[in-house]
Amino acid sequence: MTVAFYAPLKPPDHPVPSGDRAMARALMAALALGGLAVTLASDLRIYDGQGDAQRQDALQSAAEAEVARVLASQQARRWRVWLTYHNYYKAPDLIGPPVARALGIPYLQVESTRARKRLTGPWARFATAAEAASDAAHTIFYLTQRDAETLRRDAPPGQTLRHLPPFLARTDLPAASTGHGPMLSVGMMRTGDKLASYALIAQTLAALPAGLDWTLDIAGDGPARSDVDTLMAPFGNRVTLLGALDAQALAARYGHASLLLWPGVNEAFGLTYLEAQAAGVPVIAQDRPGVRDVVTGPLIGIGGGAEAMAARITTLLTDAKVRRDAGRQARQVIAERHLLNVAARTLEQTVETLI
Repeated sequence: MTVAFYAPLKPPDHPVPSGDRAMARALMAALALGGLAVTLASDLRIYDGQGDAQRQDALQSAAEAEVARVLASQQARRWRVWLTYHNYYKAPDLIGPPVARALGIPYLQVESTRARKRLTGPWARFATAAEAASDAAHTIFYLTQRDAETLRRDAPPGQTLRHLPPFLARTDLPAASTGHGPMLSVGMMRTGDKLASYALIAQTLAALPAGLDWTLDIAGDGPARSDVDTLMAPFGNRVTLLGALDAQALAARYGHASLLLWPGVNEAFGLTYLEAQAAGVPVIAQDRPGVRDVVTGPLIGIGGGAEAMAARITTLLTDAKVRRDAGRQARQVIAERHLLNVAARTLEQTVETLI
């Protein structure tokens, strides 16, 4: 049984690392682990980040040409189902629905976002296409409860929605953290919500008790690095900017981190939360949709802000038993819900039922 896989926002072979690329690769690995043959149907990136009508016209034309190319390919004859990852108004799936219709095979989606408010304005054309693609799906796997709300609200008759919790591309847990190292923050450095998380981190650090023994390592890089430098300057050598780390180097940091501090301002969810908890590293984050789908244990309320996060950090850094118990609980939940083999079973069951 061969599955055609497509990710319009960022294909799994894209040269720039990101959470989207990591998730696309993880999905392909999960399909394969579930005993399904999977091929990358197209690497055409369909993304308009500015609401540019000319860019949308060009991408529409490119997609139409790609549909013709895909349908003429030899591999298309072997496909029994099409699965698209991350269809939304800035990156609609313009290829999967027409190909699936032409081949007469089921069309599935993972992490599709409904955004009816975008049906007017600069993304209206792409938003309409994203909605049409969602409507065409036999089954949509949702990753977070927040996405599920609008998917249920706008689902056409007969569409199936199934929960696929976010997962790591591994079947086992890494070694547990010693818990004796610095606090750790992991995030790209760019303007907008990411920088807002860094600003909240700085406010939280400033709210820590004067006598508390703490240090913070920050893994990440990007165009807003100078802004992050400025935010962290008041803390001197207590804060170390590590730059971008590869997977092995980041895993080593998780292996000693005392806790992960990442507020997650306006984030759907973050793989760094799963990576940290898999290593038994407690998480300090905002209690918000998306984050609460992947973070285990006590969360920090948005209303409490920096003061509440500082209080939780103080508890974790001064009480080793609380820190160990939180990490142990997190590892258990990751093993039960957020590993590759769990996702593989969910995907395999659905695809086999359809075929």
